[in-house]
Amino acid sequence: MDFDLRDLPTREALQEFSIRIPEIDVRATEAMLFFMRVSSSIFKVSFEGFEKFGISHGKFSILILLYRNIQTGLLATELAEKVGVSKPTVTGLLDRMERDGLITRSNHPSDRRMSIIKLTDQGTELMVKLLPVHFTSTSKLMSHLSTDEKELLLALLQKVEAGIPQAQEIYKAAKPE
Repeated sequence: MDFDLRDLPTREALQEFSIRIPEIDVRATEAMLFFMRVSSSIFKVSFEGFEKFGISHGKFSILILLYRNIQTGLLATELAEKVGVSKPTVTGLLDRMERDGLITRSNHPSDRRMSIIKLTDQGTELMVKLLPVHFTSTSKLMSHLSTDEKELLLALLQKVEAGIPQAQEIYKAAKPE
């Protein structure tokens, strides 16, 4: 589900919530909501860009991994792990990508149950056309930040990422009535 809340609550509204819900850290909530809105907009830009090249975000994720491993290819299980989805999800994507002529599967030399996935010439050609557009778009997106600000943003995002397990635990422990 896309997060597309355009009408974010004001700081004052969040402070009103904090009267009834003392656990609210108003600044943290404000920052998270704004971050989610920006993230959604960034994803929308890339989804629309990928669509122009006839691929989805999932296919792009696989294509860029295979492009990085163009000589050796990758196993479907490696792709699933690196993309962060289940093996059946990757298998479905790979079936469609093979049908579209973007990838090939070949038998693993020591285990016939596994296939090595590689880009075809058509898949490589697509990436050669797409990556300059994608990286130019990314550069423009970040062009309003100085080099130091980009480094700071990266460091801050790594800190936010470190809090994800604790946030997950709170939802796991919640007991809806």
